[in-house]
Amino acid sequence: MLPTLADVLALPAVQRARPKVVVGADRLGVAVRWVHIAEVTDLAHLLRGGELVLTTGIAMPDDPAALRRYVDDLASAGVSGIAVELGRKYATDLPAALLDAARDAGVPVVSLEREARFVEITEAVHVRVVNRQLEELRESERLHEVFTRLSVEGARPARVLEEVARLSGCPVVLENLTHQVLACDLNGEEPGTLLAAWEARSRGVPAVPRTVHDPATGWLATMVGARGQDWGRLILICGAAPAPRQTMLVERAATTLALVRLLERHQESLERQTHRTIIAGILDRAYSDPEEALVRAGAVGVPLSGRTLIGLVLRLGEGGTGLAAQARLADSAEGVARACRELRLPALVGSVDDLRVGVLLALPPREGADGCLHRLAERVRERIGAGPVLAVGSPTDDIRQVRRSFLEARQVADVAVHQADDRPFYRLPDLHLRGLLHLFRDDERLQTYVEREVGPLLAYDARHGTDLTEMLRCYLGAGRNKALAAANAHLSRPAFYERLRRISHVLGSDLDSIETCLSLHVALLSLDSVRDRLPR
Repeated sequence: MLPTLADVLALPAVQRARPKVVVGADRLGVAVRWVHIAEVTDLAHLLRGGELVLTTGIAMPDDPAALRRYVDDLASAGVSGIAVELGRKYATDLPAALLDAARDAGVPVVSLEREARFVEITEAVHVRVVNRQLEELRESERLHEVFTRLSVEGARPARVLEEVARLSGCPVVLENLTHQVLACDLNGEEPGTLLAAWEARSRGVPAVPRTVHDPATGWLATMVGARGQDWGRLILICGAAPAPRQTMLVERAATTLALVRLLERHQESLERQTHRTIIAGILDRAYSDPEEALVRAGAVGVPLSGRTLIGLVLRLGEGGTGLAAQARLADSAEGVARACRELRLPALVGSVDDLRVGVLLALPPREGADGCLHRLAERVRERIGAGPVLAVGSPTDDIRQVRRSFLEARQVADVAVHQADDRPFYRLPDLHLRGLLHLFRDDERLQTYVEREVGPLLAYDARHGTDLTEMLRCYLGAGRNKALAAANAHLSRPAFYERLRRISHVLGSDLDSIETCLSLHVALLSLDSVRDRLPR
């Protein structure tokens, strides 16, 4: 930051001249960009603004009108002040015409009561100015390195904002053009205070195509966009008038955000990222106060207070890796989000892992949940096809219970993806025995039961490369109808009967026993649940 006139007057080289402010004591905060020594009156055209003019006054005119023109010319050039050494032309006091003109023009005037060494003054001020400029250059280089690295890494907005908050020590918010929060780093501040009624407060700060500081709110805001298309606004909540470094910081961060967005091809949209972050915060219990989720969701335009909250999980099938899988997941999330918007259903929508899209529906109290779910399931199927499975958790009106609703929906989705029926959506009661077994899939007792019942058959298949386990599954799935099971297995009856005899021998079990077959069927269903918990 440039030194102020008060800073200059406090320098030892100036103090030795015993400076006295005779006009403009209330304007000592003006910045001094340079010091200019002049003993001529026709010098305004040589100045660029921000200079402190040093003079002995020896060439100043005696005519009051000429003195006024002299001061007015300097004022129009934007000088920071005029310092006149006494003793050469003016013995003890400066002329009233000069002071009156300076007072009218708002130009500070300082008298130097002792002989001043102008070269020492200029040297002292210029050293400070040049050092400050060098410091700004170094700071600019540091910021350039930081944000260039983030750009090359393709850093997500949350990472960019984290860096802005760290470097500035202030909260920072990225919003879209409708004044909804896309991402933020509150730098330890209370979300309920900073994000409450965000849209209304933000609309009170006009958006302009440049960086501007709003004194009423203490916001330093700059538009974010590229190629002539703005898509958001970056806001640094800095309070007082910002330092040049802070302005440089938000502008460099805005450029990085715009560049990263241009480079994003197969990644989810910024809105989906924001929704995903809130959903992940609920699932991971990242918020120290559950009410924080209400504030954050409200800031992105999804009110959760006073609503019926339902956790949904859209489970995609297996297949695909790398960018193709990411693109499929991102397209599915965008498809669900569009379906919610078209049906005017307030919802947070974002991926929760590589195979699942999480949806938090926030229905008004009088809105029928079943009707909304059927309409949403139909619209989602139109958007992304019938492959993925939509699972629904239990509704709640308490944000603290949303995590349970999501976990229930996830469990249902993991079982329902193997179901043969074609329901629009699934709830836990729809899964019957499969649902119960899935809930207990991590229990060692269930795993022990599976090994005891069908372990020998699995081991036999592994040693001999046979498919007896699948033949048993066909037999039990056909309700112990051997002819139907043989047809489903695409085998002749004698060949299928031979496999059943071999299964009975390996297991040491009577397959004509209803109780034995029931136990084996439960074991196979349990095996499906246990295997489903493994990473995919």
